[in-house]
Amino acid sequence: MATVDLEQVNKVYENGFHAVRDLDLEVADGEFMVLVGPSGCGKTTALRMVAGLEGISSGTLRIGDRLVNNVSPKDRDIAMVFQNYALYPHMTVADNIAFSLKLKKLPKSEIDAKVKETAEILGLTDWLDRRPGQLSGGQRQRVAMGRAIVREPSAFLMDEPLSNLDAKLRVQMRAEILRIQKRLKVSTMYVTHDQVEAMTMGDRVAVMRSGILQQCDHPQVLYNRPDNLFVAAFIGSPSMNLYEATMGEGGRSVRLGSQLIQLPESVVVAHSALAAYAGRDIVLGLRPEHLPAAADGRAGPALVADVDLVEALGSELIVHCTIDARRVRAEGATDADTEAVTEARGSGAGRSQCAGQAR
Repeated sequence: MATVDLEQVNKVYENGFHAVRDLDLEVADGEFMVLVGPSGCGKTTALRMVAGLEGISSGTLRIGDRLVNNVSPKDRDIAMVFQNYALYPHMTVADNIAFSLKLKKLPKSEIDAKVKETAEILGLTDWLDRRPGQLSGGQRQRVAMGRAIVREPSAFLMDEPLSNLDAKLRVQMRAEILRIQKRLKVSTMYVTHDQVEAMTMGDRVAVMRSGILQQCDHPQVLYNRPDNLFVAAFIGSPSMNLYEATMGEGGRSVRLGSQLIQLPESVVVAHSALAAYAGRDIVLGLRPEHLPAAADGRAGPALVADVDLVEALGSELIVHCTIDARRVRAEGATDADTEAVTEARGSGAGRSQCAGQAR
């Protein structure tokens, strides 16, 4: 087992494109580190540099105590699981899993024992004589995992391994990958564009944007205390509602569009630093799950909005509303299919959508 340590790592291509900028990231021994961000943010490039599939323009990369900047991929003692499985279609499951061991010319008895043990871990014992074309997507992904596990590497690298699976199977395989990683205690770097996947799997999550690491911390810290607007908007599903607002006197209220919202005393006490922002323009973030539907006679602050759409998802409802306040955009933080649309109406503040969540 080993740590993976990137210090001031950069990747600049011949055309001048700076894909990764001054990346400082350490994956602890046995840690499950997730790299997440929108398409083109540099997360896969960073992973490929660790694998040795991309050269490092500057900076240092260590796996364990070894400097591996110029070490060939086969000598880095890592195993990579790809998005497309990369299985040999003409080989059986057993032969696919055993392939790297045969290259090392290990004794057949040792190879058979390792393949059997790996198959038992992954629930593939009954499929060892099948070929990849006879397996489901989830089974093929397990075979790809088995090929990595059997090598007993110092680190696992996984590049969006679940993106080709359907929604239900993705949830199952998330749990499967976590179970296996915790059992083997191997340092793991896992790349995904799915922030839900990142939040549910990572011991820590590194959020990237435009080649720059925005924040790296435990999932709940990213959710509760984002370092910037991009992280605030990117982490959470549905995403956080962000609006231009003005802090009221003594930090006890917030003016949002035409509405003055009084903050509960508990919030004022817990966040006494808000008083210093009195009279200043701020960005107000509202998580959808913190906007329950108001009941008659309900105590506490209220936000008045026009309901545009209600999405019923079984265990919860997502309510799309419109309020008269300017929405703040964190570029690249929301996907096109979930991004709310701001409507400029009249000559004043305009009106924009927000999302609320009810269970």
